[in-house]
Amino acid sequence: MSGSNGKVVAITGGSRGIGRAIAELFRERGARVAICARSLPDKGTSDGFYAVRADVRRREDSLRFVKSVTKEFGSLDVFVNCAGLSAWSPIGQIDESFVEKVLETNLLGTLWGCAAAAAVLPKGGCIVNVSSLAGKRGSSNNSAYCAAKFAVNGVTQSLAKELGPRGIRVNAVCPVYVRTEQLASALQEPVSPAAGQEVQEYLSSFAATQTALGRLPEAGEVAEVVYFLASPAASAITGQCINVDCGVLPQ
Repeated sequence: MSGSNGKVVAITGGSRGIGRAIAELFRERGARVAICARSLPDKGTSDGFYAVRADVRRREDSLRFVKSVTKEFGSLDVFVNCAGLSAWSPIGQIDESFVEKVLETNLLGTLWGCAAAAAVLPKGGCIVNVSSLAGKRGSSNNSAYCAAKFAVNGVTQSLAKELGPRGIRVNAVCPVYVRTEQLASALQEPVSPAAGQEVQEYLSSFAATQTALGRLPEAGEVAEVVYFLASPAASAITGQCINVDCGVLPQ
C-alpha cells in the first residue's frame, strides 16, 4: 500500500493461514499490525505482532480487540475480518450446534468486527472481509457455510452504502480453496467434497478441472488483493466482493 508506513491494521484470525499471510504482508510493507485469535495469549506479542486473545463470536471480544488496538497504537486505519470456519454437513445431519458454530464464527464474527471497527475508523479508513467463493454459489453439503458467506457479502455491500458517506470503504475477497492446515483438516471429513480422497490429490484434481489457470491461489495472493483493497490505489472501490479463484467462477 502506497504510504503504508505507520498505518494501523487489525486482523482477526491473524495467527495462521490466510490471516497470517495478510498480517505478514502488511508488516513487511511498513504497517503496524495487530492480530487476534482464540489461541493467542491474553494480550502482548506473538511472533512480533501485537496480539490479543479474542473469540470473534462474542461481540464484547471484538469491541475489546479494537479498543486494545487503538489504545496501543493510537488509531485504526484498516480492519480485516479473516477469522472463519469451514465445515460441511448434509442437510439431514445439521443440528443447532453445527449451525451456531458455522454462522456465529463466519457471519456474526464478521458483523461484530465491522461494528467495532466502524465506531473508530476515520475518513479514509477501510474494512476488508475475507469471504469465500461459497458466498457466490452453492455446493453440496455446504448449506450452512454458504449461507454464512452469502451473508458476509451482503454485509459488505450494505456497509459500503452505510459507511460510504463517512469516507469509509468496505470490500470483500472471495477465495476458492487455499491450501492451509485448516482446509486440509476440514476436507478430511467424510462428507466434504473430497469424499475420502487424499486431500492433496483432490485439490490437484479440482485445480486441473475447475480452474482456468490450472492451479489454486496461494495465501499470499489473497493477501495481495486485501492489501490492494486497503490501499489508496483502490480509493474508488467499495461494496465489491472480488473473487480470488484462478478463474473458477468468471464474473
